[in-house]
Amino acid sequence: MAYPYLSDILRAAFGINLPLPLPTFGLLVGAAFFTGLHFANREAKRLVPEQPADFMGTVCITAFITGLLGARLFHILEHPVEFLAHPGDMLLSRAGFTIFGGLIVGTICGLVYCRAKRAPFGPVLDAIAPAVMLAYAIGRIGCQISGDGDWGIPADLAAKPTWLPLWLWAQTYTGNIAGVDIPPPGVYPTPIYETVMSLIAFGLLWSLRRHRHRAGWLFGLYILLAGIERLLIESIRVNTAYEIFGRSITQAQIIASLCLVGGVAVMIWRRGAPKPP
Repeated sequence: MAYPYLSDILRAAFGINLPLPLPTFGLLVGAAFFTGLHFANREAKRLVPEQPADFMGTVCITAFITGLLGARLFHILEHPVEFLAHPGDMLLSRAGFTIFGGLIVGTICGLVYCRAKRAPFGPVLDAIAPAVMLAYAIGRIGCQISGDGDWGIPADLAAKPTWLPLWLWAQTYTGNIAGVDIPPPGVYPTPIYETVMSLIAFGLLWSLRRHRHRAGWLFGLYILLAGIERLLIESIRVNTAYEIFGRSITQAQIIASLCLVGGVAVMIWRRGAPKPP
């Protein structure tokens, strides 16, 4: 079952019919942003104390707004035929965001702001690394509750472990905001899996935030973990595939693979004790 609006949750949980057309996905994205901002601010006070108190807030807002635009842009690039057929519908839709597009564009714009404020890139990136991973985990809860189309391929019930509840293996997302009818037994609820993996990754990043390596190493680990998480989920997730050198591959798999390589490269580059000022 999906609950696109807050009124849907109240009706299902308490039998209350209130006209509250607040989108659950938007509410969870807001919760993700402010939660991530809290943790980013905590780390910024430790890693970039010379910056003003509102510095990290401005960085996060800049990255968030431009990231949304980037996420929509990458979604359009992933579905060019649909965009050309119905450009208005795709531009104004409440669904259709590509997380890697948001990450790439938001990070670049955030770093541009850091450059303008003469803030060091490495400490800023390390400050936001755990926060972004946690925000992503919360945002995927919004995908799950609203049923925005970020689900998996048809579930194979024959492969389901006997001890696992059915709702963790297959869901039909009845009433989803994407307006898609999913026949039983349903599809893999990949947003749940992504939330769990992202929370584990956040725990690892948070536990290693006082690492002994040079600034930027933790962000390299974040890129690596984000790539691993997405590659694991892509095998059972619905996505547009392209034929490259005779092999079927998705945009997310390409970017996730680059994240693996880039993350390892950054970690090796920034490995070692910090240099004295």
